[in-house]
Amino acid sequence: MSRFWSPVVHDLTPYVPGEQPKLANLIKLNTNENPFPPSPRVHAAILAELGQDAASLRLYPDPNADLLKQAIARRYAVTAQEVFVGNSSDEVLAHTFQALLQHSAPILFPDITYSFYPVYCGLYGIASRRVPLADDFSINPADYCDPAEAVGGIIFPNPNAPTGRLLPLAAIEQMARARPDCVIVVDEAYIDFGGDTAVPLTQRYDNILVIHTLSKSRALAGLRVGYAIGQPVLIEALERVKNSFNSYPLDRLALVGAVAAIEDVAYYQACNAQVIASREKLIADLQQLGFEVLPSAANFIFGRHPRHDAAALAQALRARSIIVRHFRSSRIEQFLRISIGTPAECQALVDALRELVA
Repeated sequence: MSRFWSPVVHDLTPYVPGEQPKLANLIKLNTNENPFPPSPRVHAAILAELGQDAASLRLYPDPNADLLKQAIARRYAVTAQEVFVGNSSDEVLAHTFQALLQHSAPILFPDITYSFYPVYCGLYGIASRRVPLADDFSINPADYCDPAEAVGGIIFPNPNAPTGRLLPLAAIEQMARARPDCVIVVDEAYIDFGGDTAVPLTQRYDNILVIHTLSKSRALAGLRVGYAIGQPVLIEALERVKNSFNSYPLDRLALVGAVAAIEDVAYYQACNAQVIASREKLIADLQQLGFEVLPSAANFIFGRHPRHDAAALAQALRARSIIVRHFRSSRIEQFLRISIGTPAECQALVDALRELVA
């Protein structure tokens, strides 16, 4: 601590990102990165933007990111006025908390979910209530729809993280109808691996905001691009906050790379199909080893072994240069979250676990 800190800093518990270890011959299955490279069009677009001497980098990027907004709008059949872009979905989420969720009533989110949500609440002084997941780790929409409870907003990932469980669109629509006076934020970081996006619902409900990232399904975690889709009144709030914080959040290379990734639909769908196939095979293989694995619509799985401690398994895997994610949190301390790697990486994981649980 320091006497120079602002009062808010003393009480913050920062988000802890997934480990990025620098180990040789590492099989990295802990941060849900895509195992495949981004579209070749991304590389070509970035090289074209740089040109022969990178002279374009002396100029500021487009503060409105018009070309990217238009590409996203075409992809989802919305207007560019319904699209907001930012430097990663985490930044988009941060602006969302400030612009749309900072009210007198508490916001609601699951007790087991993306751990950045309580961090933003602490940073911005937002009251919150964590809603327990059901015994099967699913979200029960009725738990968010009590008319007697004043609510300042609702946010959840779909599929949820770290469980991977998917909430049907009908359940999201149920929340939107039950809570017409608060924003329902659907964080769809993993939706392309097995679910239907809620973007079409934004055309019928003015209180639904959908947030996406290019880090997962477009394999661009290193480029840091995220976006939100909702009706213009919601997007305007995000733009006002963004332009009071950083008018140029996306650099020139990120903008052209993101457009290329969004437009190459065939490539990303083919890669996602491979991830889904690997996921289903990994689930089957782990179940044969005695693991209990939750249904997953994401590019990771969440499972536990009834006879083996999760922390001990994670440590033993690490000794074999295989990194997975273990959360020391109530209710899930015996689970491992395992990102879907290449087929060879998944097989190496299964072989190691077969030795460990035998």
